[in-house]
Amino acid sequence: MTAPTEVAAAVIERPDGTFLLACRPEGKPYPGYWEFPGGKIEPGEDPRAALDRELAEELGIRVLEATPWITRVYAYTHATVRLHFYRVTAWEGEPQPLEEQAIAWQRVGAPDVSPMLPANAPVLAALALPATMIVSDAARRGVDAWALALSARVLREPLLVQVREKGLEPQRVQFVLSRALTRGTPFGALVVVNSDCGEWPQADGVHLTARALMAARERPAGRLAGASCHDAREMAHAARLGLDYVVVGPVKPTASHPGAAVLGWDGFAALVRDGPVPAYAIGGLRRTDLAEARRHGAHGVALLSAAFED
Repeated sequence: MTAPTEVAAAVIERPDGTFLLACRPEGKPYPGYWEFPGGKIEPGEDPRAALDRELAEELGIRVLEATPWITRVYAYTHATVRLHFYRVTAWEGEPQPLEEQAIAWQRVGAPDVSPMLPANAPVLAALALPATMIVSDAARRGVDAWALALSARVLREPLLVQVREKGLEPQRVQFVLSRALTRGTPFGALVVVNSDCGEWPQADGVHLTARALMAARERPAGRLAGASCHDAREMAHAARLGLDYVVVGPVKPTASHPGAAVLGWDGFAALVRDGPVPAYAIGGLRRTDLAEARRHGAHGVALLSAAFED
């Protein structure tokens, strides 16, 4: 089997949330199709160095800040490619089409250019996931107090909410879920339910515990699906199932799991490196840890005790 062609790809993001796509010019495979900017990694070249070089050649910009994100393999008719995606958030210069390609700024969740390269669909879906997951603790805070805090938070940022109320009876779980949906859905929040809390089809999806993940033989159908992961075996199985996200930790000591072994940022980075599934870091974190999490390959952070803190 021929080894995949290694490619560095950039999600170039402006502060307003828009990102850049480029149209492949004539003379290349799939001319007229839109893709993320980037290009082939030369033998022996570091993927980040390749990213810097390609964006200078294609767009005339100098990358100042870029963080590793996801790595996906896609088999086209002409070649199999391994795409190493980086999120580029700071650069010098204004992107210019230097290789006769069209470029266009797009909005997450609503791209208006076509046709797209087939490999783009799961990448665009991953990019649309919020950077912050809130893990519920309504049993401790009180359902009304938790719902009120959620109401205030969804006005300030996009959220992925995981209802995880393992100590509550089903009727009370349903009460928490209905509050989360009522307060969050009108403002674009996504709500998933932890698999230990039963099946709730009215939710946007399911979050599998590590135990449920390893017992699963196929991806939950037709819904947003994620899982908790703590080691390479669980990460590999989540990738095989094609899950939408994983939550990886604990990164730091946490009151919810006292005495648990922690990964630290280096351990987190080693687990998520070159993985195809967007990863949320969890365990003793705050929103102020987001930049550090992304430097180590995270998509975002998952918050429990600090869910409603700035």
